[in-house]
Amino acid sequence: MAEFRVVISDPKSGKAFSTVVKGANANKLIGKEIGDTVVGTVFDLPPDYELQITGGSDKDGFPMRPDLPGNTRRRLLLSGGYGYRPKEKGIRRRKTVRGRVISSDIVQLNVKVVKAGKVPLTEYFGSKKESEGE
Repeated sequence: MAEFRVVISDPKSGKAFSTVVKGANANKLIGKEIGDTVVGTVFDLPPDYELQITGGSDKDGFPMRPDLPGNTRRRLLLSGGYGYRPKEKGIRRRKTVRGRVISSDIVQLNVKVVKAGKVPLTEYFGSKKESEGE
């Protein structure tokens, strides 16, 4: 069964929140691609939230690239962007990266809020952590 650590970024507040998605909700994410929008109920948020998948990494830490189709790992010659940041201009290097499709090998997902709901995320995650601590 799939399980994902999800980092939810809120561009309006500039804050990020972390949560874990398991079970049937995690299975709904398999097959989605970077750039797809997902309803908030998948991440245990109210249904008026819409979130966009922006990236992630697999079980060995290799990042996902939005320009690489499929869900397999590939060794690409990169000159910048996701997976490699050269120290000088013009330097290229062969790096291993993963495709843009979410599979069961993905461990961490990054998403951002596209359409916010009525309840702000700061209140939702704040109240959730307080109830877990008791």
